[in-house]
Amino acid sequence: MARRSISSFFEDQTYELPEQGTPEYEYTEQVLERHKREGLFLAVRARWVAMGVVAILMLFVVPWPEVIFYEFILLIIAFNGWLMLRVGKVGLSRAELVLIFLDLTVMTLGMVLPNPFSDHAWPQAMQYQFGNFKYFFILLAAGTLAYSWRTVVVIGTWTAGLWTFALVVGWWFADPMPEISRAAQDAYPDSPLGFLMDPTQFHFKLRVQEIVVFLLVAITLAVSVRRFNRLLRSNAALERERTNLSRYFSPNVVEELSKNDEPLKQIRNHEIAVLFVDIVHFTEFASTRAPEEVIETLREFHGLMEGAVFAHNGTLDKYLGDGLMATFGTPEPTKQDAINALNCVHAMMEALDAWNDDRTRRNLQPLRVGFGAHYGPAVLADIGANRLEFAVVGNTVNVASRLEALTRGLNARLVISDGMRQEVVDEGGHACLAGLRRFEEQDIRGVEQKLTVWAFERPADQM
Repeated sequence: MARRSISSFFEDQTYELPEQGTPEYEYTEQVLERHKREGLFLAVRARWVAMGVVAILMLFVVPWPEVIFYEFILLIIAFNGWLMLRVGKVGLSRAELVLIFLDLTVMTLGMVLPNPFSDHAWPQAMQYQFGNFKYFFILLAAGTLAYSWRTVVVIGTWTAGLWTFALVVGWWFADPMPEISRAAQDAYPDSPLGFLMDPTQFHFKLRVQEIVVFLLVAITLAVSVRRFNRLLRSNAALERERTNLSRYFSPNVVEELSKNDEPLKQIRNHEIAVLFVDIVHFTEFASTRAPEEVIETLREFHGLMEGAVFAHNGTLDKYLGDGLMATFGTPEPTKQDAINALNCVHAMMEALDAWNDDRTRRNLQPLRVGFGAHYGPAVLADIGANRLEFAVVGNTVNVASRLEALTRGLNARLVISDGMRQEVVDEGGHACLAGLRRFEEQDIRGVEQKLTVWAFERPADQM
């Protein structure tokens, strides 16, 4: 049988870690760093609370002035936690290991050394019969909040080693007190109680039991920590994938993608609001400017428009060079898709006015933008083979595009169809219709019948 390392024993083969040096690895390490800092804060707070509770408990179970010694030990351990918070980091940290060893050493010495404030001449073995070993579990539990599985195993093994070393040294240098042993045996003749009640006995079997149980708990917690860290890495990878998706899809599409395996392949047909946005005469604008200025202008413009779309539960269907297409009611319809679309337009116009004011102050040419919106049935589905794209197709899309082009002829900022307006009224959005003017019998390219449209006329300073 092939030998397996301790590390491979803890491996979860269901998840493959990203390769070192890749962007996925760097992102995961950043998540782990944040988790480590949060875990350290939590572990230190838990340590301080635990030390405070134990310090209060000592006041009731240990007489004065002997309690001073144990309160001092607790203070050192609490301060050591603050030092760990200062030096903690992801990965191997020698400073952290030194502080952990100092923690365990201080606690071990506090348990096995004679109390300097005590007048009792206890046999050395009595230091092991007070049941103080259980306090090591506090440090072990706190370690699981902040450290790797390897460090949890280190805490377990170092504790076992220090406790064993102190036990052997104490037994080796202990002063024999045969009279006390005889008194215990005489008190319980022909009974094992004499041995059990003998204060000079170290009871090695009980000490070994303490060590073995502690090691088993440490290993079990290490497995749990290992599993949690791998789940954390897996979740970090999924979150990174979700972040990458949000760069190319609208938040509502990302949410739909994250809920199901193939949620968009099903062909859907329902009514939606479609919005087209386009910069007027951008070709002439771009022809007289450096490419860098053109791209920077488009990035600023798209950023403003994109923010408004997402803020009003819209889907950014696609960028169209100097414009964009947005839909409302995709992938799933809501009860106010038309209202959301018009409110989005108003937010866009306000953002553009502020942007143009800023461009004017910088001696840059302000830009005119046209908006066209229509409400009606559309088909929604994924298209493509290997590279999929969520597409919205239908006459509603074509009409919305034509309405945006109509803004030039009507000298308007916004043109919407009569059907769009009626849907807004049905949804109760009368307020967002303010300022719209009715235009009847308008020829729309690609549409056989003339349409009634509503336009938000362009202010005089934007002619």
